[in-house]
Amino acid sequence: METPPSSAGNLSLNPRIVKDILVAFIRDGMKNSGFQTGILGLSGGIDSSLAAYLAVDALGKEHVLGVLMPYQTSNPQSRTDAESVARELGIRTEVVDISTIVDLHLERVGKGDKVRGGNIMARERMIILYDLSSKERGLVIGTSNKTETLLGYGTLFGDMACALNPLGDLYKTQVWQLAEFVGVPRKIIEKEPSADLWEGQSDEGELGFSYREVDRLLYAMVDERNSEEELVKMGFQKEFVLKVRERIRKNQFKRRPPLVPKVSNRTINIDFRYARDWGI
Repeated sequence: METPPSSAGNLSLNPRIVKDILVAFIRDGMKNSGFQTGILGLSGGIDSSLAAYLAVDALGKEHVLGVLMPYQTSNPQSRTDAESVARELGIRTEVVDISTIVDLHLERVGKGDKVRGGNIMARERMIILYDLSSKERGLVIGTSNKTETLLGYGTLFGDMACALNPLGDLYKTQVWQLAEFVGVPRKIIEKEPSADLWEGQSDEGELGFSYREVDRLLYAMVDERNSEEELVKMGFQKEFVLKVRERIRKNQFKRRPPLVPKVSNRTINIDFRYARDWGI
């Protein structure tokens, strides 16, 4: 696949301004909800590391809990990297090995389907995070970026579940930029993106294209609203454009609250969605 011209999709950001916006977003979200503690899954990857740095800046290290949730096949380096971030930030951590409970489920359904097994792991991790949120009286901070959300590259009610998602409007390319600005360790920024759901798994290998090339297309397609014809003229291959557009279309169900039929005067998330009405 040919790489489109660098002018396709302006993904550069002002990291200082964006950081201030996201830190204020976390701080205000916590305050408005009546909570003080942020809880997040710390995987050793760039997304969760960046979210941890932002959360500490917003809430203070004493109000952030990083949760490490390895599976028996997890890369040991993932835990090492997560622990290095926690030490650098000075946050509390809790380690919960999910191997036993995940294996009990996999024994019933079988281990042949890697995607199904990965979904089970992702949802088990979110069960743990929300259980700890109850114990700690805190909110779960999400770590999914805009690229993943648009492409549906995440597990509904798994890694996509959260109360606040500071990275949700940042493409992966922009996550790299901001992570470098806030001081995420270089080895984490440069490591191959992976959800670490099975041995040898990589994000870009599963997707079939690199984050950098798809981010340029997504920006031109979504943010700039270029048509299919315009995108092809910009240098994107038509097959690539159609493939990405279809992924966005078919994963819309992951990006919205559960559908509710309207039978009353004020329906939740349709007419009743103005938080300011209630002093929030």
